[in-house]
Amino acid sequence: MSETTDPIVFRPRPAGKLGSSETAEPSRRTTFDRYELTAILDLYGRKVASGAWRDYAIDLLRDKAVFSVYRKSSEYPLYRIEKDLRLARKQGAYSVIAAGGLIMKRGQDLKRVLSVLEDRPGVVGV
Repeated sequence: MSETTDPIVFRPRPAGKLGSSETAEPSRRTTFDRYELTAILDLYGRKVASGAWRDYAIDLLRDKAVFSVYRKSSEYPLYRIEKDLRLARKQGAYSVIAAGGLIMKRGQDLKRVLSVLEDRPGVVGV
C-alpha cells in the first residue's frame, strides 16, 4: 500500500436507518397490484391476439405507475395507462392517455377506465 493513500474506513450504520437522516428517505414507488395487472394484461392479450398491439413497457415511478402500449417496439406509445395516487381523491387514480396526450378516460375503477380501449361491435351491413 502506498504512503499517500488513506485506508478506507467502514462504519456500520445503526439498524433501521438507510443513511443520514437528512438526505435519505425510503424510496417508495407507485406500483400496479396483482388485480390491476390482471385487468391490464387481459386487455393487452386480446389486443395482441387481434393484431392491434405488439409490445408494452411498464414504468414504476415515484409518483405514478405507467403501462405503455406500442404498435411496434420502436415507436412512441400508442396508449398509456397510468395510475397516479395523487389524483385518487380528485379525478380518479387511473387514466388512459392517447399518443397525442389526450386523456381518453379517467376514473376510480380501472376496468371502467379500460373499457374505452375495448372493441365495440359495429353495424353489419346487408
